[in-house]
Amino acid sequence: MRRLFPVTEETAARTPDVAGEGTDTAGTPAPGVAAGTDADGPVPGAGAVDREWSLAELAAAYAYPEPAPGPGGREPWLRANMVSTLDGAAQHDGRSQPISSDADMRIFGTLRGLADVVIVGAETVRQEGYRPARAREAFAEARRAAGQTPAPAVAVVSAGLDLDFSLPLFTSPLTPTLLLTGAAAPPDRVATAEKAGVRVVIAGDGMGVDPARAVRALADLGLTRLLTEGGPRVLGQLIAAGVLDELCLTVSPMLTAGDAQRIAGGPPVAVPRRFELVSLLEEAGFLFGRYRRT
Repeated sequence: MRRLFPVTEETAARTPDVAGEGTDTAGTPAPGVAAGTDADGPVPGAGAVDREWSLAELAAAYAYPEPAPGPGGREPWLRANMVSTLDGAAQHDGRSQPISSDADMRIFGTLRGLADVVIVGAETVRQEGYRPARAREAFAEARRAAGQTPAPAVAVVSAGLDLDFSLPLFTSPLTPTLLLTGAAAPPDRVATAEKAGVRVVIAGDGMGVDPARAVRALADLGLTRLLTEGGPRVLGQLIAAGVLDELCLTVSPMLTAGDAQRIAGGPPVAVPRRFELVSLLEEAGFLFGRYRRT
């Protein structure tokens, strides 16, 4: 079963039944559940049953907000894409792939296809074996029309720069890889990164990266459609700094137990950040939710 369940003020308190129609908790059909819309309007392909969502449909459903009219141009919009099991694990054996699915990977590819830049932490680069983002023909024309590079850049967040700069992510990306670091980063490691062709972007006064400054630095480079894939430490820092605009969360129908990390780590925020559910997709028990900052 593949369905999109729109969420509005009228339907938020109701639970979709297995046939895709809205019902309340007593099983009474719920009015106002119109397949094919989300909080912003029509969603192409919504309500489709027993077929794979096309990349065009997913691209429309996950489109970035349009630029505001006026001289200000496009403001940066930062979304995160993460996966979690039912019991809150963001990884299994240190990697997210074992708790993912084919549909999750299609959405993963779509979000990359829409983004200008993918922000990722150094530890995630090491654990997940990150490679450069690749160009995808399905998004080629839209990216050209939007003035984007054929593939998004990858921006690695690192304080100590303990990275293998001989890896393809740094030596042979289609779009040059960026390195977000602080002004006090080890000079020899900065030189090594630059020698490998990496563009070093200073986004902090000390060893670490200031999240708000990183977002602005990327926007100043013309990279305003921002996507982060974690890891948990980076996502926690973005949440704490109040710069995360949207969370795309895959809930995997798996239980792992153990002590795996949650999707976000680090110190707790003083007041919980409130997000609203914009849309919800389902396939094979996996739920794909979009949440926006209120």
